[in-house]
Amino acid sequence: MNLSSKRLIKFLEDNGFVFKRSKGSHQLYHNPATNKTVIVPVHGGKNMKKGTFFAVIKQAGLDKNDLD
Repeated sequence: MNLSSKRLIKFLEDNGFVFKRSKGSHQLYHNPATNKTVIVPVHGGKNMKKGTFFAVIKQAGLDKNDLD
């Protein structure tokens, strides 16, 4: 399973989230329609841990079953 931050960011952007800012290796995305904000860790080409990946999706109020 691909647990890359690049895939997660694409999924968030496809669901209305827009990039706001970054600090270090973390990027902040905000959805103006739902007023939700999530922070995505971006550590080079490394995959995220499974729990972190799905926790960000849950915080965004999205369903992990909609992921590709």
